[in-house]
Amino acid sequence: MSRLCEGRVAIVTGAGRGIGREHALSLAWHGAKVVVNDLGGNVDGTGGDVSPAQQVVAEIEAMGGEAVANGDNVASWEGAQRLVNTAIETFGDLHALVNNAGILRDRVLVNMTEEEWDAVINVHLKGTFAPSRWAAAYWREQTKAGKAVSGRIINTTSVSGIYGNPGQSNYGAAKAGIASFTVITALELARYGVTVNAVGPVALTRMTEGLASAPQTEEDRELQNPRWIAPIVTWLASEQSAAVSGRVFEASGRMLAVAEGWVRGPQHEPVDDPNQLGPVVAELLAAARPNSGMNGVPGGPPQPRPGQ
Repeated sequence: MSRLCEGRVAIVTGAGRGIGREHALSLAWHGAKVVVNDLGGNVDGTGGDVSPAQQVVAEIEAMGGEAVANGDNVASWEGAQRLVNTAIETFGDLHALVNNAGILRDRVLVNMTEEEWDAVINVHLKGTFAPSRWAAAYWREQTKAGKAVSGRIINTTSVSGIYGNPGQSNYGAAKAGIASFTVITALELARYGVTVNAVGPVALTRMTEGLASAPQTEEDRELQNPRWIAPIVTWLASEQSAAVSGRVFEASGRMLAVAEGWVRGPQHEPVDDPNQLGPVVAELLAAARPNSGMNGVPGGPPQPRPGQ
């Protein structure tokens, strides 16, 4: 078997459990040296315990790989810098950053508190921005120094964000923001030899187990196994993916797909009188595709389903 990431150095945030753990193990299996980052908190972000990250490091070392644990908070400016520095100081370089860390504070809008909003936005959105910013700064300096760069940023979005899921306005807004962040930073970082992509996983983990009924069969459990997300992330972290940037993928045990972004639909000449807009808007909407449901199909169902 070809080892796609032989000699590369990768950071995976939120890698102590679930999907992140699978990313770290897969990258290590394919030859990457891995910084296993995990604050070790609960699903809602409270608490902290570095032992899950250390356990993943032990698993990687047991398979003959190299890894180091890191317990920094990715939403901390200084913590994100330390995280990136950990890779460079421990392994001498950085090639791939997988932004996977996240929490949930689900609540319908009328009941959501300011703290529940801020906590989720902070971990997901700032926790993607801050490590990416420090990694990008490192790669820019490498480029300025005349070194060839093959950098990869792989972000974690969600079908809850790009399609919409009731009860997750905080989480969905953060994940939709990450999708846009992916597209924009891909344009900015191309000059430095860096690609930026995102993956929207669908898997059963401790974060998603309350969003749908438990799988009833062994086949269902296998299809919802988080291991199905790791292959596309591993490939995106490799040098083989150099021509792919600014794209959002969906991944699960049922499919691998590309999510198509916003496009301009039906249009009309400008109208300067609001009184005339009713029929015009009705005409536009009649010709437009409806919003996609959580299954990614226009007009599809909005009901909750597992998806980080």
